[in-house]
Amino acid sequence: MSQKLTTAEMGRMNVTEYRQADKLPLVVVLDNVRSQHNVGAVFRTADAMRIERVILCGICCCPPNQEIHKTALGAEESVEWQYYKDTLDAVKDLQSQGYTVYAVEQAHDSVTLEEIAEQTANSQKPIAVILGHEVFGVQQEVVDNCTQCIEIPQYGTKHSMNVSVTAGIVMYRLSEALRAVKTLKR
Repeated sequence: MSQKLTTAEMGRMNVTEYRQADKLPLVVVLDNVRSQHNVGAVFRTADAMRIERVILCGICCCPPNQEIHKTALGAEESVEWQYYKDTLDAVKDLQSQGYTVYAVEQAHDSVTLEEIAEQTANSQKPIAVILGHEVFGVQQEVVDNCTQCIEIPQYGTKHSMNVSVTAGIVMYRLSEALRAVKTLKR
């Protein structure tokens, strides 16, 4: 039988060490995500994958916030974040900084997450992914200004997944692709 690791055995960084450590060139942008628990879950996953930062836009609430903290469990203190009133401004700023910006959205010309992961492993460009409102998704004007749309294939009766679950899948797969070409130092 396997024995679970203790926290001490895991050798995790503290917040100061985390902030100083190398990060993957991946930014997650939340476009009007209304649930504070979803925002907190994105922070927690962003910390686990060691991504560069989270950008909160529109109606997203920002730290410090008790409801975000319930799911982030302190990751809102370790992960760098920014706020933009308008998501389109965030997209344009990221593009001017050399990021390839993708919307995670079902669209006529969307490509699968796996295809983008393969492209990411063969590119040196930093990337940003935009996830949208729990009901309405990413705003169309934001989609119009992105390089492409990423879609996660789904095989059941529902047409979407929870935004924090989607963010977790996307962050995990893209971080694996980035780790294939970039070694992070502590």
